[in-house]
Amino acid sequence: MMVKVKGLIWFGVGEGAVSAIVVVIIGLREETYNKAMMQSSTVFFSGVVPLCVRSVLTPANPATDRASMASSSGPKWAQKTITLPPQRRGCHLITPKILKEIGQDLSGFNCGLAHVFLQHTSASLTINENYDPDVQADTETFLNSIVPEGNSAPWRHTMEGLDDMPAHIKSSMFGCQLTIPITKGKLNIGTWQGIWLCEHRDAPTARRVVVTLNGI
Repeated sequence: MMVKVKGLIWFGVGEGAVSAIVVVIIGLREETYNKAMMQSSTVFFSGVVPLCVRSVLTPANPATDRASMASSSGPKWAQKTITLPPQRRGCHLITPKILKEIGQDLSGFNCGLAHVFLQHTSASLTINENYDPDVQADTETFLNSIVPEGNSAPWRHTMEGLDDMPAHIKSSMFGCQLTIPITKGKLNIGTWQGIWLCEHRDAPTARRVVVTLNGI
């Protein structure tokens, strides 16, 4: 539709007052004029700070273009809670388990993010070496060397065992969540990177991980 624009009118009532830009449209029947005004963009200002900006895209062919827009692929979400089997104390590679559980949903995303969240305070998640298990063993040695444990440790929270407070500290050190890019249906991690579950308690415990996928 061709719209004839007569001109612009600017009005205001002093500093700090609300001003407006009004586009005057002529040459249209009354009902067409009302529709055009509803589809126009209006900008309001208070001083120099914009208060509201509204823009409406009008399809050239409403009957077909709107249907096309509705059927186009947009952002989507998927979420799954995964229960990991009990693991001994230490660092464990869990990438294969995670991929097995989310593989079908993951394949539907061309680009996006995977958020991995551990629902516990005495274990942690991290990304590290996926090839040599000595790295996992050395990481556990490091954690045990910097966080005191046992009867001589200065911790007050001991009601759940002497290993519990050290586990809480280690959990906060590594964290309980990861964000990983998704590219063409796969987790876009490095060749030698893998997802670790770090178990910080002596007694093996099943752990829950919530994986949320978002993208297109």
